Amino acid sequence: MSADIRPPRAVQLPAVHRVLSDAACQPLIAQYGREQTTATLRALLAELRACSLGAASATEDPADASIAAVTARLADRLERANRSALRPVFNLTGTVLHTNLGRALLPDSAVQAVAEALRWPMNLEWDIDTGKRGDRDNLVEELLRELTGAEAATVVNNNAAAVLLLLNTLAMGREVIVSRGELVEIGGAFRIPDIMTRAGATLREVGSTNRTHLADYGNAIAANTALLMKVHCSNYAITGFTKAVELPDLAPLARRNNIPLAVDLGSGTLVDLEQYGLPHETTVRETIAAGADLVTFSGDKLLGGPQCGIIAGRADLIAAIKRNPLKRALRVGKLTLAALEPVLALYRAPDLLPERLTTLRLLTRPAAAMRALAATLQPLLQQALGEAYSVATEPILSQIGSGALPVDQLPSHGLAIRAARQTHGDPLGTLEKRLRSLPRPVIGRIASDTLWLDLRCLEDAQLELFAAQLKDLVPA
Repeated sequence: MSADIRPPRAVQLPAVHRVLSDAACQPLIAQYGREQTTATLRALLAELRACSLGAASATEDPADASIAAVTARLADRLERANRSALRPVFNLTGTVLHTNLGRALLPDSAVQAVAEALRWPMNLEWDIDTGKRGDRDNLVEELLRELTGAEAATVVNNNAAAVLLLLNTLAMGREVIVSRGELVEIGGAFRIPDIMTRAGATLREVGSTNRTHLADYGNAIAANTALLMKVHCSNYAITGFTKAVELPDLAPLARRNNIPLAVDLGSGTLVDLEQYGLPHETTVRETIAAGADLVTFSGDKLLGGPQCGIIAGRADLIAAIKRNPLKRALRVGKLTLAALEPVLALYRAPDLLPERLTTLRLLTRPAAAMRALAATLQPLLQQALGEAYSVATEPILSQIGSGALPVDQLPSHGLAIRAARQTHGDPLGTLEKRLRSLPRPVIGRIASDTLWLDLRCLEDAQLELFAAQLKDLVPA
């Protein structure tokens, strides 16, 4: 509040004990505790007092200093202070597996399993049949073997950890041969060469950026070679005059030289996505059948489960990896395993996956469903925004996200919001901020002088909640 309209004299503020003893304050004490409520109240009254005296640093306007008004401000301040930093949002960016928004949404069966794991002790490392200590990997290993064709498997906290652990176990102090065209960098500055260094391995680059031949690998093999490695280029594509050595050709070379062949799939999938009308992505089973000794992949991307990294392959190599002391530092807890097991179990019924696996349901939604949703929401959003903006329903292209199938896009539909007239400032940026400030933040994207709200990830069950908070967009 500016100094020229502040009260000219100090406002009579209620005493702390009077506010705390008031009936309206009792629910706050019950919810937030007396100590926190009292401390917050003292700070609030101090700011009100400073404002009434005209202090330049004051942030509160004490025009109404009644107990009821102070208690209302106290309730608001306590609520904001105790609001969770991790909040649910509406993902209308058009990126289904959005890394910054948590990637895959878990299916109901996984959510229920995690809730049970939160409430009860679980047999995380306890073999109920023998009554002795067990191995937490055993909870999901049989399923992973069944779904991938691997001899064994282990789980760590993400795919970067899986690659680090694999390299540190099998190649510390030795060389790993990788094609130059596969030295990828993904989000967060994760680079294969950097992981090699941290793992204690030496990178041996072969070929060129766009073309690598089988002879390049063969000529690079030496006594110090520990591993041949292929990295799936899941977050970019090289086109034109290119050549890469495929696994069926590289695997015999690895066998002849008795060198393990590892593949980092990144966003690995367990089923052929083409049967659901999506672009083909190499499956883990195909990779192992083609000759890979070890495969690493994520649990929270195309697989549709919790964040984790999975290593599957030869039993002797998995056993060596599990003996590495780093495995304990990178292992997952009971909540991750509780979520992963039911997600893996869904893959036993691939015909039911599109309705039961949330990620696949979102990826396969027909554009007509989003178009109908856009037609419903367009007049509601237009009314909320008024004449300052125009809201239209338009076709949009969604993307899978998290590095999966980067050049493939999915036909979608959504709302295109544009400034209705030329104004000073940044009207779209202002609206984007207002959307983020809603009780459940709405996250869209700005491109081509348009604020786009892609409706692929807004399902019918969420429509009422989304529409109800549009009233908060109406200008005062």
